[in-house]
Amino acid sequence: MTQLLESLDSPAALRALAPAQLPQVCADIRQLLVTFLAQTGGHLASNLGTVELAVALHHVFDTPRDEIVWDTGHQAYAHKILTGRRAQFDKLRQYHGLSGYPTPAESPYDAFPVGHAGTSISVALGLAKARDMRGGDQHVVAIIGDGALTSGLALEGLNNAHGCKRLLVILNDNKMSISPTIGALARHFSMLVANPRYRYVKHHLGRALERIPLIGLFLAKLVIRLQGGIKHIIAPQNVFENLGFHYLGPIDGHNMAELVSILRSCKAEPEMPVLLHVITQKGKGYDFAERDPERYHGVTPFDACSGEMNQPDAQPTYTDLMSDLLHDVAARDERIVIVSAAMCGGIGMTRFAREFPTRFVDVGIAEQHAVTFAGGLAARGLRPIVGIYSTFLQRAYDEVAHDVCMPCVPVLFLIDRASLVGGDGKTHHGVFDIAFLRHLPNLRIFMPRDRTAMALALQFALQANHPCAIRYARCAVPEQVVAVGLPPFAAPPSATWSSMPRAPRNCCANRACTSRSSTPARSGRWTPPP
Repeated sequence: MTQLLESLDSPAALRALAPAQLPQVCADIRQLLVTFLAQTGGHLASNLGTVELAVALHHVFDTPRDEIVWDTGHQAYAHKILTGRRAQFDKLRQYHGLSGYPTPAESPYDAFPVGHAGTSISVALGLAKARDMRGGDQHVVAIIGDGALTSGLALEGLNNAHGCKRLLVILNDNKMSISPTIGALARHFSMLVANPRYRYVKHHLGRALERIPLIGLFLAKLVIRLQGGIKHIIAPQNVFENLGFHYLGPIDGHNMAELVSILRSCKAEPEMPVLLHVITQKGKGYDFAERDPERYHGVTPFDACSGEMNQPDAQPTYTDLMSDLLHDVAARDERIVIVSAAMCGGIGMTRFAREFPTRFVDVGIAEQHAVTFAGGLAARGLRPIVGIYSTFLQRAYDEVAHDVCMPCVPVLFLIDRASLVGGDGKTHHGVFDIAFLRHLPNLRIFMPRDRTAMALALQFALQANHPCAIRYARCAVPEQVVAVGLPPFAAPPSATWSSMPRAPRNCCANRACTSRSSTPARSGRWTPPP
């Protein structure tokens, strides 16, 4: 790390730098991120990809007066470094240290507490509306990843943003484009239409043409049509424009000069919301993370030179055990389908997805859809299993109640991280699921203490005619418990829906459960219990 980064104790100091100095600031931040995350662990690849974006934003906008909302928050480490928290970075995600996510109690530069995906646009709209009601004129910026844009909440926010002034939404696209790109020409055209002088000339040219007698109005309309036609040939209209945004991009999110220039143009657009499409690379600047961004998304302490993760405890976790059990039983029961909300690796289903690709469905960051989709699968004779973190299941509470428990369809919820989760902090603690699930009808909840109990719970759940939930912590199974043998699964390889055993009468400890018996299915359809 050079003295340049050490001299930046606030974004005000960053704004005093010449644009030519900003790439060196980015290089210093990347070095610091790799050095400290190798010691503490944390989100590496996503933060390496947003370094230029964070630097450019704080260089162009007057933060904290102008407010920045980072979606999910696991991409905001460079933002933290630039806003006076560099000296505390060696205590990231540790007791009495920095949070791994934006936290207003930690810094006035953190506009809103963030931990879950898809919230930034709605939050930014709320901040902008409050600003307008109070007579302010500051800018509000929301940064959202392409994955989080699949969230229903994000789409609802986009739909509601029409007419909002001084609002900039940045789409951080680090995997795929939302719409096809056409290289340098599209980027050049985006820079052109973002230029205030271009908008000024276009506006006054139209008014001048209208003054021409007889043919003026016709000429003005013709010019507008030609301009629109050329624009849509070069960069076809997309959903953002249809929702009322001034869409710009895609641009290279690692080209500092281009970023600074277009952000200044976005800041000069006060009359309508702007969506800036930025292409970034996860893991940028660290070879191991560039080659395998999924593995280096969230890291434990690792060797910065070799990229090897430290593995002090090789014991299998509850997630590992459930993965093995499901793989074995799925090989014998073709009705099993696993539904994930963009958490394939997190819930330990990478092997399942690879070996049973037609029976693994990743719906993206759309937990509500995942649950209701599973309800539809169960209603037609399949055995859907929704793998999800406890903290993310909260987002689909209504769907669990309305689309699974009330109709009593046999969906199995595998609730991972059902515990305190240490470094991830309060937004990710899995401590509320018992409270919001316990009173729902027809649902039975398990929390196995060991391998044997987990196998028995899974066996029961896959034979039951009602929804079940198996919750387990983010930790290793104690060594003395692992040695206990596994019971055999009762389901034969040729098991069909109608041949499965009935659930026991009065099967649930849950007093709200109405499941008394099971009814054999007809024509592969699920029949609710009487």
